[in-house]
Amino acid sequence: MKIYDLLAGKLSLGKSIHINKEETLNRISTVRPKGLYGGVVYQDGQFDDSRLALNVAQTCIQMGGVALNYVRVNNLTKDSDGRINGVIANDTETGEVFTIQGKAVINATGIFVDDILKMDRPEAKQMVRPSQGVHLVFDKSFLPGDDAIMIPKTDDGRVLFLVPWHNRVIVGTTDTPIDEHNLEPVALEQEIDFILKTAGRYLIKQPTRADALAVFAGLRPLAAPTGNSNKTKEISRSHKVIVSDSKLLTLTGGKWTTFRRMGQDTLDKAIKIGCLPQKESRSATQKIYSAIPTSDRSNHMYIYGADQEMINALAQENPEWNEKLIPHLEFKKAEVVWAARNELARTVEDVLSRRVRMLFLDAKAAIEAAPDVAKILAQELEKDEDWQNDQITHFQNVAKNYILK
Repeated sequence: MKIYDLLAGKLSLGKSIHINKEETLNRISTVRPKGLYGGVVYQDGQFDDSRLALNVAQTCIQMGGVALNYVRVNNLTKDSDGRINGVIANDTETGEVFTIQGKAVINATGIFVDDILKMDRPEAKQMVRPSQGVHLVFDKSFLPGDDAIMIPKTDDGRVLFLVPWHNRVIVGTTDTPIDEHNLEPVALEQEIDFILKTAGRYLIKQPTRADALAVFAGLRPLAAPTGNSNKTKEISRSHKVIVSDSKLLTLTGGKWTTFRRMGQDTLDKAIKIGCLPQKESRSATQKIYSAIPTSDRSNHMYIYGADQEMINALAQENPEWNEKLIPHLEFKKAEVVWAARNELARTVEDVLSRRVRMLFLDAKAAIEAAPDVAKILAQELEKDEDWQNDQITHFQNVAKNYILK
C-alpha cells in the first residue's frame, strides 16, 4: 500500500494505514470477527457513471458541440480516395435517415466498436472481448457508515468489494467472458451465487436473494487477446487508439478513471494523421458541466451540482412536481421534468435508469414509479396515452431482469 501512496503522489486522497482487529470492528461493525486480524485503510474515489457520462455530454454542448440521442450509425461514408469522411445516421424515433460529415470519424462505441469496424472493412478482426461484471444492491444495514470493504483475493482469486453508494450498498463484482453482447446484459446465476456466497463469508448477516434490492450487469470493452485465453483478468485494461487505412480512428479498452487521457490520446492521434488541426489540449484542467465543490451528501440532489437550484425552482413552480415519485425514496417529480427538458431524457428507462438511478437502487420501486414518470414525460414530450402505455410495458420488461427471484 505504501507503493500505492507513492504512485499517487500529490494526487493522493490520504495515506494508507494499518489498523488492528478492534479498530477494524469499530469502523465496520457488520464484518465477521472470526479469523479477522486487522485491516488496511486506504483512500479511493467514487462517482456515478451515468451522471458523469451525461455531464461530459453537457460539457460538450456547453463548449459548442452537438449531442444526438437515439441516433444510430447505419454506415460510414468515404470520399473518392477511400478516406472515411462521415456517417449515415438514423433517427430511431422519427425514422429519418441523414448524413453527417466531418474531418475525423472516431469510433468510441465501447463494446460495439467491432460493429463499426466491420462497416469500414467487413473482414476486420475482432478488437474487443467483452467481460461482464455483476453487482448486487442491498440496504445500508449490511454496511453502515462510510467505509467500504475490499477483499483483494478470494478463494478463487477474484476481488470482492462492498461499497456504500447512494445510501445503499453495492456488492460485486464478477469478471465473466461474454461472446454475445447487447444493450441490456443479464446477470448469470453463477455470478449471483458467487457474490452472495462470498459476501456471506465476511459479514455477520449473510445476504440472501430476498435482501437484494436490485441486480445489474455491465460489460467492459476489453481489448481482445491475441491468443486463446479466456481469462479476462489477464486481458489489458489499458486503452488503444487504432487507425485504419481509411483513417477511421477506433478507441478500444480503457476505463472511467482514465477517460480524459483516452480522449486526449485519441485527438492527438487524429492531429498526428492530419485529420484535425494542431491544438493544445485542455482536458487535464477542463471543468465538467455544473461542477461545484461540495462535501455535503446528505441530500441526494448534490449530484446535480450547480443545476440543483434550478430543479428546486421547478419544484416550487408546480406543487405536484415537488412530490416524491415514491414515498420511501427521495426522488422528486421535478427531476423527471428537468431530465426531459435539460438532460435529453426520451423514455421512462432513460429517467429511472440513467438519470435518477432508481432502477439500480430499488428495482421494484422503479416499476411502481414508472406510470407517473410516463405521464410526466408524455406531457413534456407531447406524447399520447398509447405512448405512455408502451413505455410502461417496455420498462416493466426491462426492470424484471433487475429483480432477483
